Amino acid sequence: MKILYHHRIASKDGQFVHVEEIIKALESQGHEVMLVGPSVHRDTEFGHDGGMASKLKALLPKAAYEFMEFGYCAVVAARLIKAVKDFQPDVIYERYNLFQPVGVMLAKYFDIPIMLEVNAPLKDEREKFYGNLGLPKLAEWTEKYCWKNADVVMPVTNVLADIVRSKNVPDERISVIHNGVQEKVLESFRDKDTQLTDQITIGFSGFMHLTCGVEMAIESIAELNDPRLRLLCVGDGNVLQSLKEKANALGVTSQVEFTGLVERDAIFDYVKQFDIALQPDVTDYASPLKMFEYMAAKTLVVAPSKPNIREILDDDCAVLFDPNSKYAFKKSLTVALESIEQKNEMRERVYKKMWDKGFTWDENARRIANLAEMLLARTKTALLSKQG
Repeated sequence: MKILYHHRIASKDGQFVHVEEIIKALESQGHEVMLVGPSVHRDTEFGHDGGMASKLKALLPKAAYEFMEFGYCAVVAARLIKAVKDFQPDVIYERYNLFQPVGVMLAKYFDIPIMLEVNAPLKDEREKFYGNLGLPKLAEWTEKYCWKNADVVMPVTNVLADIVRSKNVPDERISVIHNGVQEKVLESFRDKDTQLTDQITIGFSGFMHLTCGVEMAIESIAELNDPRLRLLCVGDGNVLQSLKEKANALGVTSQVEFTGLVERDAIFDYVKQFDIALQPDVTDYASPLKMFEYMAAKTLVVAPSKPNIREILDDDCAVLFDPNSKYAFKKSLTVALESIEQKNEMRERVYKKMWDKGFTWDENARRIANLAEMLLARTKTALLSKQG
């Protein structure tokens, strides 16, 4: 099939990973994909924050910035109309963004099925993390319009699917597709030996902030006073310096390593070293990318017992803790460290779950293609019916 993939991402982060991996998986299965999106996304290094868009968001009044976002529809429309005419796609695949209904509108105008990937309820998310919106009614309208008029909506968790359903989107037009890893990456860990050596590595990857769990991991290493323990932190963050100072103050600097920001292609060079992996918190509706990477690398995952996490993990293959208890994460990490030999089989089971549940980009691409074929057949039937 010919798939027109549209997004509005300017930053190069976890969002970028999702876009890139889905496109690569679709192309590897023989589909032709045309990407329509901001050029800054393609031309920058991993970790880029979006450049001018981020600066404008910080400087402008909320209503002014949101009006600019909505006005960007004109740019998007011009690009999409040209792409539709030049590429003649079978389907449009769009990564949903707030104040951006034009993709769905044009799909309807050209009678092209549109598939909408939803990673967050962006109106609610912005209000929660950034305060009241400047144009809340417009935000509400664009979100409802996109979700209700897409031919299929693809939230990344069942928790998020329930939010989509709450906007009166029929269940038959919702298909949950979690994140994952490449099958070739998963295959590369098939024969990984999980037997412990003289060193036990606790691992964390991602952005380090006050609630990332690294601080408590440093405290646990100091309290256990076990020279076998090592903490490997992969990534950057706004508390990196304070974490280094904490490790120094507690006398465990030699047991803690901070890599800084690493290129996306090098992530598994570090994650494969993890024995225990930290997922101390997660947004209630998210499908955390790094957790699938932890699972693929046969780590003992320590994660909160939230509904979206339990869609992926259970007590048989991971150490899950009560997210409402202040000290539960640290206690669970300590228990995991003290009993890791007894919990070693969990690492094999969590890896097996990746295959059993199809948590791979390749499987996601197959599901997306199957949905697209179904929508395309339905559209052709409807057009023939009109003509008849």
